[in-house]
Amino acid sequence: METLIENYTTYFFVLLFTIAILVLYLKKHFHESKATLNKIQTSKRLGFHEPISLHPVIDHERCIGSGACITACPEQDIIGLVNGQAQVINASRCVGHGACFHACPLNAITLCIGTEKRGVELPHVSQEFESNIPGLFIAGELGGMGLIKNAIEQGVQAVTSFTKKINKQIQTEYDLIIVGAGPAGISATLTAAKNKLNFLTLEQDTLGGTVYNFPRSKIVMTSTVELPMYGQLKMKETSKPELLSIWKSVLKNNKISINENEKVESIEKIKDHFEIKSSKSVYTSKGVIIAIGRRGSPRKLGVNGEEMEKVAYRLIEPELISNKKVLVVGGGDSAIEAALMLSHSENNIVTLSYRGSSFSRIKPRNLENITEASSKKEVGIFFNSNVKEIKEDRVILEINNSDQLFELENDLVYILVGGQLPTDFLQKTGIHITKKFGEAVLKHEN
Repeated sequence: METLIENYTTYFFVLLFTIAILVLYLKKHFHESKATLNKIQTSKRLGFHEPISLHPVIDHERCIGSGACITACPEQDIIGLVNGQAQVINASRCVGHGACFHACPLNAITLCIGTEKRGVELPHVSQEFESNIPGLFIAGELGGMGLIKNAIEQGVQAVTSFTKKINKQIQTEYDLIIVGAGPAGISATLTAAKNKLNFLTLEQDTLGGTVYNFPRSKIVMTSTVELPMYGQLKMKETSKPELLSIWKSVLKNNKISINENEKVESIEKIKDHFEIKSSKSVYTSKGVIIAIGRRGSPRKLGVNGEEMEKVAYRLIEPELISNKKVLVVGGGDSAIEAALMLSHSENNIVTLSYRGSSFSRIKPRNLENITEASSKKEVGIFFNSNVKEIKEDRVILEINNSDQLFELENDLVYILVGGQLPTDFLQKTGIHITKKFGEAVLKHEN
């Protein structure tokens, strides 16, 4: 009888312990779900919930709420858990590195581009990355895949496809012209050198291309990738300088040069070859690989004085800028972050000009930081304003829908208002553009 009572007592305490664990588990999930739902509501209110480009789509019939996607994502508050399943919080902040896609144990995540409401324009390419123009290939971010790993692989595959089709009988200055020196362009360059092609790589900016504009100080490599003439890149997370150093090293070791600060203005197919006009020269080639970013060229204001040396479209090494009167133009994350960084340097007077009436579609933390900086008078903000003219020692701002003009003493101007999509450039070349409405770019095979 005593043994039976002892057994019942043991069962009771085991049951009580199990119930306590279950209650704590449910309580944790309740608070977790509530916090995620609050973040989703905030995201919708601030305009972050609607995806801009590449983003995860979660299959809730497969998702078991392991949280592996959340752990793998290096960004904050892109994905959260609601009632034991993953939910997208800030789709517009996703940078498309694909870590969540690779981490999901049940293949419940697909990477898509565009939505039912918002289409994204992409050039049409074949499985060999060849466009509708024979001999002209497209690789990397422009094709919709912004992942560095995929861009590197596509650069290799595009050159490999071209090499199989090359007609050596055609008389041209080069076998291949590569446009762009980002991840896809560099891997294409190295593959062309490996295959002993007579090639030339043109970059409108500097080595690294769109990597310079990557929104994080750390660059995510979702898995090991093979870089031609170098070997395996095994770093899961690296800094921009580290990655650029590797690229510079492998190019230098193989005596490969890239024409930097040379913008391609047109590409024309003439019978069996291409004529490429740049800002510096005209070239002929048997094939072309376009490996540029989706941002294309920096968007300009089109005002007097914009051609001055004190005007820039990218902020580099803000810590070296001090004792300057600086105007930052723009209202996105890049402009906000630039203004904040410049305000932290010694004795800078920073002003931000934005054409909108308030900041929208920026990170909550940036909104909090710029609001605080404004209240402390660390950054002056002119809403509803446009730059009217840039002069040697000052800038003239005009306020929308009024005759008000403001003259600001000025040493430097940073215009950070995004880039122009290269759609016109592609269409003039003859490349077919299609609009993708939520189509899968990367998905698991069933």
